[in-house]
Formats: sequence, structure tokens, C-alpha cells
Amino acid sequence: MNITREQVDALNAVVTVAITKEDYKPQVDKVLQNYRKNANIPGFRKGAVPMSLIQKQYGKAVLLDEVNKVLQTSLNNYLTEEKLDVLGNPLPKITEDFDWEADDLSFEFELGLAPEFTVDLSAKNKVVKYTIIADDKMLDEQVERIQKQYGKLVPKDKVEEGYDMHGVFANEEKGINNEVTINTSAFKTKTVAKKFIGKKVGDVVTVSTKGLFDDDHKLMDYLKVDHDDVHGLDIEVTFTIEEINSIEPAELNQELFDKLFGEGNVTSVEEVKEKIKQDAEQQFAQQADQKFLNDVTESIIENTNFDLPAEFLKKWIQTVGENPITAEQAEEEYAKSEKGLRYQLIEGKIINENNLQVNFEELKAYASEIIKKQMAQFGQMNPTDEDVENIVARVLSNQDEVKKLSEQVMSEKMLNLFKENVKYKTKEVTYQDFVKEMYGE
Repeated sequence: MNITREQVDALNAVVTVAITKEDYKPQVDKVLQNYRKNANIPGFRKGAVPMSLIQKQYGKAVLLDEVNKVLQTSLNNYLTEEKLDVLGNPLPKITEDFDWEADDLSFEFELGLAPEFTVDLSAKNKVVKYTIIADDKMLDEQVERIQKQYGKLVPKDKVEEGYDMHGVFANEEKGINNEVTINTSAFKTKTVAKKFIGKKVGDVVTVSTKGLFDDDHKLMDYLKVDHDDVHGLDIEVTFTIEEINSIEPAELNQELFDKLFGEGNVTSVEEVKEKIKQDAEQQFAQQADQKFLNDVTESIIENTNFDLPAEFLKKWIQTVGENPITAEQAEEEYAKSEKGLRYQLIEGKIINENNLQVNFEELKAYASEIIKKQMAQFGQMNPTDEDVENIVARVLSNQDEVKKLSEQVMSEKMLNLFKENVKYKTKEVTYQDFVKEMYGE
């Protein structure tokens, strides 16, 4: 056997695998002998079928199969030994008049090679790292929400200012049919709110979505409209009133504080607000980190330039699925996947160059923290180590869960790496302003 490589250019190569009869004939003969031992052909005793008949019936198929095994093994070993970083899989070059009767066989394979490039994490970019604060307005609103949540619900016959209405927003043409509870104060203008004043259960009110709320993003919550559709949405929707209630707010007293935070842990409204602020900003930090990670990723992809063996990859895409696709379809698929492929290469280089690995102990610790937080949400504040370890063991016995958790741990490692190495600007914003920044507004 002889394997040679012709370098077409930096990203493409052709590997020729030349095999002789000695490379495949012993295994072909062995398989055919086994066929002969087990063949049931009318007119012949089992095991006594002439080899010429076995050869005629099965010879070509067995030859193809065994030659293919030799090719796959030798080619894989060659790629490993030569340390070739290939994209996709080697593609065999088709020869129309290939002579399978010859003793010596030669096969050519096209290779698409990964490009050489560098990733400069410290390069100048426009990435902003946000610090999201819970401002006084948000804290006051959260306190009011708590008072309503723990307040007394009082059914009413007709709508008055400040009342809650439970009902359904609908627009048949847009497929809107969303059941919500909304307060008259939620609307942007008093003109809209007045349309509901005096209405009773069963009444239907028609309003325009344009300027319905002070922030168009609220249409996503109240109407279940996609983000791409909310801006400039100008349609009429109906609201059918099913319930009308007023809420008698709960008093801000020690009984409520103890119910919210445990006995004696909080003794004033100021301390309530401080607790809310800490919890909110902890959640906000996670959202800000995710945006930072996404923005750095986009910046790296944009600023790390390299070529790909595009034509090879398009040909490979044509063959990789269950059913072959046309060149035009492959062109479309490549256009969709090119950015993802680029980031896979970039991410792999970052991980290798910075020795980012996820070991089993890190995975266990990460899973333990997640489980403890989940248990706390259901009131189990102090689970035993044994209980947590048993759940962790069950979770880590599931390969899909292991893969998901490993990706999350690696994502955290990438985030920390970016925080240490990427040059970024910092900006302090309220959550409302962060939402606008998040959606590019």
C-alpha cells in the first residue's frame, strides 16, 4: 500500500491511496470461504457449493466491501499520523471506467483543510459590558406588586380606574388569542384606559396596537407577538372582559415581611427594597453576562478573517445527508452554516490555546449548585449532602444532560476568559434601558 498527498492549495489537497492485491485478497478469500460454509443453494450440500459459484454470486460485493474497509482504515490512520485538520470528510473522486478486475487499485480523495489563523482577544472592538441596576422606580413598582400579590382580591361589577381586568386579546387575521390579566394603568394614554371605564363582564373593547403601551415590547407579553413584529405594529385587537377585580393592597407590616423573608429577617420597607435590589441585580448580572458573551463572540467572528475551502464544503454538503441534494441546495445550506462553522473553528482554537478543559469534578460541582438552587425554589433550603449527591449521580448518568452541563461549564470558562482578556467599555444602565440596548434600540 502507498499513500501520497498532492497539495492543491493551502485549503485543498488530493490524497491517493494505492493498494495491491495483497492488501485486500486474504480478507476477501476469508469472507468468501465463510459464505461457502453457510450457503444454502438448491442442488448442493451445505458447505459443498463450488467456490466458482460463490465467487460469481458474491465476489464483486465482497471485494467492494473489503476494499472499502481497507481504504477507510488506511485513510483515517494517514490523516491521524500526518496530523491533518480536515473539514467535513474526505470525498472520493469518481472514476467512471474504474477497473475492479485489476490486481492493483488506486483511489483519490479530495480533502478540505482547516485554515491557519490567529485570534486576537485583545484587539480593539466596540463591545460594551453592561452593569444593570435596579433603580428606585423599579423597586417602588416591585413593592407595589408584592402588595397586590398578597393583597385581597375584590370582585367588581364594572371597570374603574386602577382595576384589573381578566380577559382575552384577539385578532383573527394575525392569529392573536391571548388570555391575560391587565390593569387599566398599563395603557400608555388615559384615552385608551377610558375606553374600558364603566365596562362590564362580557363587554368587548376594540383598541389599536399602535401606541397601546409605553414600550412596544409589552405587546410581546400581552398579545404574545414575536419581537420582530411588535415595532410599528398597527392593527386593531379586541379585548373580551371575563373578570373584573380590584385589589386591596396588603399592608407593609411585620406579618408580610415574615411571610416574604422568614421571621425577623426583614423589619422595614427599606430592608425589603434592599433584598429586592440584591436579588434583581443578581439576575440582571446573568443577563448582562450572556449579552457580553454574545457580543464578544460576534466581534471575534467579525474581526477574525480567514478563508474556507468553500467549493469542497459545498460538494461535501451535497453528500452528507440521508438523501443527496442539488448544487443549488448545497449553496444555500453553505450560506446558512458558514458563520457557525467559522465560530466552531474559532472556538476550538481559543479552547486549545488557553487549555480550557471541563473535568469531572467541575461538572459535579456545577450540577450540585444547580440542584441546590432548584431545591431551594421548592422550599428545601438545607438539603443533605447525600440527597444532593444522589441526584447529581442520576443526572450525570444521562449522556444528554452531561453534554448540556459540559457546554454550560465551558461557556462560563469562555466568559471568564473574555472578561480577563477582551478590551471593552463598561456602561451602567437600568433594566428598561438594557432591554432597549438588547434589541438594538
